[in-house]
Amino acid sequence: MSKKTSRSPQTGPRLPMTEVALPGVDPAWSTTVTVASTAAVEPVPGRKRRWHLLDNGPALEKAGVADRGIILAVHGNPTWSYLWRSVLKAATEAEQPWRVVAVDQLDMGFSERTGLFRRLQDRVQDLSDLTAELGIDTADVPVVTLAHDWGGLISQGWAQEHPGIHAATILTNTAVHHDNAESIPTALQVALNSALHEPLTKHTTAFLDTTLALADPAPSSEVKKAFKAPYRTRERRQAIANFVADIPAPEDHPSHADYERIAGRMSAREVPTLLLWGTNDPVFQQRYLDDLLRRAPHADVHRFEGAKHLVGESRDIAAPILTWLDEHFGDGLPVTQQHREKRANASDDFSPFFAELEARRTDDSPAVVDMGPVAQTVDGTAPALNVERTVSWAQLSSQVDRLGAALLRTGVRPGDRVNLMVPPGSLLTTLIYSCLRIGAVIVVADQGLGRKGLTRALKGSSPDWFIGIRKALVGAKALGWPGRKISAVSLDPVTKRALGVEHTVPELLDSVTTVNPGELPLVDPDAEAAVLFTSGSTGPAKGVVYTHRQMASMRDAIRVTYGLRAGTGLVAGFAPFALLGPALGAASVTPDMDVTQPKTLTARALAEAVMAIDATAIFASPAAIDNVLATADELAPAQRDALARVDLMLSAGAPIPEALLERLQTLLPAAELHTPYGMTEALPLTDVSLDVIRAAREDAQRGMVGAGNGVCVGTPVHGAQLGVLPLDSSGNVTDEITTEPGVTGEIVARAPHAKDHYDRLWITERISDQTPGWHRTGDVGHFDANERLWVEGRLAHVIKTSGGPVTPVAAEHAAETVPGVGRTALVGIGPQGSQTTVAVIETDPAPQKPGLAPGDLAERVRSTVEFATGIRPSAVMVIPEHPTDIRHNSKIDRAALSQWAERVLSGGKMSAP
Repeated sequence: MSKKTSRSPQTGPRLPMTEVALPGVDPAWSTTVTVASTAAVEPVPGRKRRWHLLDNGPALEKAGVADRGIILAVHGNPTWSYLWRSVLKAATEAEQPWRVVAVDQLDMGFSERTGLFRRLQDRVQDLSDLTAELGIDTADVPVVTLAHDWGGLISQGWAQEHPGIHAATILTNTAVHHDNAESIPTALQVALNSALHEPLTKHTTAFLDTTLALADPAPSSEVKKAFKAPYRTRERRQAIANFVADIPAPEDHPSHADYERIAGRMSAREVPTLLLWGTNDPVFQQRYLDDLLRRAPHADVHRFEGAKHLVGESRDIAAPILTWLDEHFGDGLPVTQQHREKRANASDDFSPFFAELEARRTDDSPAVVDMGPVAQTVDGTAPALNVERTVSWAQLSSQVDRLGAALLRTGVRPGDRVNLMVPPGSLLTTLIYSCLRIGAVIVVADQGLGRKGLTRALKGSSPDWFIGIRKALVGAKALGWPGRKISAVSLDPVTKRALGVEHTVPELLDSVTTVNPGELPLVDPDAEAAVLFTSGSTGPAKGVVYTHRQMASMRDAIRVTYGLRAGTGLVAGFAPFALLGPALGAASVTPDMDVTQPKTLTARALAEAVMAIDATAIFASPAAIDNVLATADELAPAQRDALARVDLMLSAGAPIPEALLERLQTLLPAAELHTPYGMTEALPLTDVSLDVIRAAREDAQRGMVGAGNGVCVGTPVHGAQLGVLPLDSSGNVTDEITTEPGVTGEIVARAPHAKDHYDRLWITERISDQTPGWHRTGDVGHFDANERLWVEGRLAHVIKTSGGPVTPVAAEHAAETVPGVGRTALVGIGPQGSQTTVAVIETDPAPQKPGLAPGDLAERVRSTVEFATGIRPSAVMVIPEHPTDIRHNSKIDRAALSQWAERVLSGGKMSAP
C-alpha cells in the first residue's frame, strides 16, 4: 500500500455465499470489522457493532500493489455494497489501482441489525466511526467519496467532517436537498403513506422489487437475487422502512435540521466533483441534478440518456470513474482544465458576435425580412398570412438593446440559460441577439426533434428561462419543459395565467423606452454563449456549448472563406444559418417554408425570398435543394431571372451528389455552388465548390493517389486544421495523426470556432477530445495528393469484414449510378470482423413495400458496385423511403437499416425498418 495507508479490516465472517451466488463479487473482497459506535442513537456509548464491507485493500496489500488512493463507496436504500462490484473490479485491475471500501451501512446489507432507528446524523457518525477504525482518517492518500441515493447525503455529511482528507466527490442519482415548493416524487409519496409504508417496505419485498426494476436494461435474475440476499425476512428489512421514514423534507422532521446543514455546506468547499446521472429516474429527477449543480457549479457531469435510478446496473460507470480519477490524481489533465488552458491561449483579438448591430444602428436599410405566414411580430401585432415584414438595421439594433435591458430588469442575468422556442425570422433574430448582448446563454433545439427529443434536450440543458410562441408554451405546460415562462407574443390574461407566463416580449419592449448608458454589460469572450443541439441523427441530440469567442470565430471563418460582407443579401433556407445574417452584416430573409422540415422549401418560395431583398447568396440544406429542383417547373419567368442573379449557393448538412449540383447549376447559372463540410461541433470545417468536385472526379479517373472512394469535401476553411487517425486492419482507430494521401481514418479537426464542450456529457466530451487539442469527428475519410479531404462515412458505419474495414460511401455512390436506383445505404450484417455487406436502395418508381430487389436489378447493383469498389454486396434490398434524421431530412439511419436487414434476412417478418 502507498504512503501512510489505512489499516486493512480485521478478518471476520465472510458472506453467506453458500445460499446465493453473487455474480461479479470476488470472495476475497468480503470481510467484516467490529467498530465502537458513538452515534447518538446508541443507548450505550461505545457499543461494538459489526460492519460488513466489500474491500479490495487486503488483496492489493497481499499482492504488494500500491494503491493511488481510497474510494469510500456508500450505497443507498434498499441496496448494499454489491452495488459497487463493477467499480471494485475495475479499480483492482487498473494499472494504478485504487482501494475501494464499499460499506454495508448498519442494519443494511450483511452488516449487523442493531434494532435501532438510525437517522441521518447517526449514519454520518456511523461512517465516521468506521473510517476512524479502518485508519482511513489518517491515510496519506486521497480519499474520494462515491455514493448513490441516500448515500449521497450521508457521504456529504462525512466529507464535511473530514475536510483534511476528503479529496473529491462522485455522485450517481441522488439528492442532497428537496425544494418543498414541489411535491416529492410519487414513488416516495406512496412509500410514505401510513397505510402502505410498512407493507411496502418491510412486510413485503415490494419496495425492493420496485427499485430493482429501475434499471434499463433490467438486471438478470441472478443479480436480482444477489441484491435481495441480505433482505430475506421482514426483520432484516426493517432498515429499508426506516430509511424511507427518515426522508427529511418536512420542516418538522427530526432529521430536517441535519439535512439542511449538510446541503447548505456543500457549496462552501469546492472539491473536484463528478455527477453520473440516469436521465429516466422517476425518483431522483432532473430537478435534483439541477440542485446539485447550483451547489457545485464546477462539477463534471455526464447524463446517461435512458438510464434509470440504478444507473450503475445498466451503464458502465466504472471506466469513466477511473478515467476521471486518473485525470485529477494522476498525470493527466482534467477536461475542464483543458478548456481553461484553451481559453487562456486564445487570441485577444475579439469582436463580439453582435458587433455589426452596433455599427449599423443608424442604417435604415433592411436587416431581416420575414416571408409567408408570421405568427406574430416583435411588437405583438398579428399580420395577415403571406406577407413580408421588413426590419431595418436601426430597428433591429434598437429592439435588441431595449429587449436586452428589459430582460435584465426582469431578472435574466449573464450566464442564465434561455431556451428560445420561436420560428426563424425577425422575432427569433431579436431574441437571439438580445440574449447574447446581455451575456445570457441561448439554448437552441430544433422543433424538428419532435416532442420526445425536445423534452430530452430541454430537460437535460435545464434552461432558467423559456421564451416561446403560444404553441410552444402549451407544449411546455403539457410536457414539463423547464424555465420561467415568457411569451414571445401577446396573450390575454387568462391564457397567460393558464400557461404560467410571467411576461410577454411585447410588454417587455413597451416597458423600456431608453437604455441607460452602461446598463448593458460587456460580455466575457470566454463565457458560454450558446448551447446548440445536434440533429440527433447519430443518437440522442447532444448539446454543444460555444463561448462568445467561438461564436465570433465561426462568423469570421464564414466571412473570410466566402467573402460575405456587409450589404450582402442572403436567403436562410436552413434554420441554423438564420442566426448568422446579422452577425455578418448581411440582410437575411427566411423563405415561406416549414423550417422544421427543410424539404418543404419550394422553388417559388426560394425565388420570392431572393426577390424580397435582391439576395445574392442562398443557404439551404440538401433536402431543400432536392425539393427546389423538383418544383422548378412552377417558376414564373421573373422568378427564374431572380435566381439567375444569385452568385453564391451554400449547402450544409449532408453531401450532395455531383449530378444534383449540375442540375442546380442550371437553375442558378451565375452562382458558385459550395457544399461546406462540418457539424454542429464545428461549422464549417472545409469548403468545396462544384468546380473542385469536377476536378477531383477527373483526378480519381486518372488514378491520382487518394482521389476517389468517398465524397470530396475540399480543403480547410479559414483557421481550420484537419487530419486523420488511421484505421488498422480490424477497423479500429490508431492514435497517430496523418495527412498522408490515401490513408483512411477517423477525421480529426481543430479550429478557433470549434465547440468548447458537450453540455453535461463528460464521457462524450472525453472521447471527442481524447486526441489532445483535436476534436474527433466520428467521420472517416482520407486526403488525396492535392490535400483535399474525402469523406467515406461515419466511423460507426464502417463495416468490419474478414477482409478488413469497408467504408460505405463509394459503394453507395456507385449503386446510385444504376438507372432507376435512388439513395442507397450500404450496411453490414453479422458478427464484427466477419460482416457481409447489404445494399438497401430506393428506386424510381418507389416499391410498394420493402423487400428483396428483383433479381435483374440486384445483379446490376452488385456488378456496378463491385466494378467501382471491389465490394460485392451479398444482398440488395429495396425500401420505399430511407429513415432519415429530422433536421436535414437527408442523413440515413444506417444503424436502423442494418438491424432491419439482419432481422429480415435471418427469416424475420418483412416489415418496415
